[in-house]
Amino acid sequence: MNKDIFKGKWNQVKGSIRSKWGQLTNDDVDKIQGDGEKFLGILQERYGYARERAERELHEFLEGDEQRRVS
Repeated sequence: MNKDIFKGKWNQVKGSIRSKWGQLTNDDVDKIQGDGEKFLGILQERYGYARERAERELHEFLEGDEQRRVS
């Protein structure tokens, strides 16, 4: 994951992130502020994911978001 791309997309995707990962609190989202490492850590904490699963889910989410904007 490119950290600069994630940070740049943050304001565009944070609402969608709360919808997809409903266990994340508004406080979690505020703490993340586009930091991919923080996001992965919070996903692991809230959902009990292994790092690889958190990375895969985030990658798939971002790829899907990109596809929605192109369509």
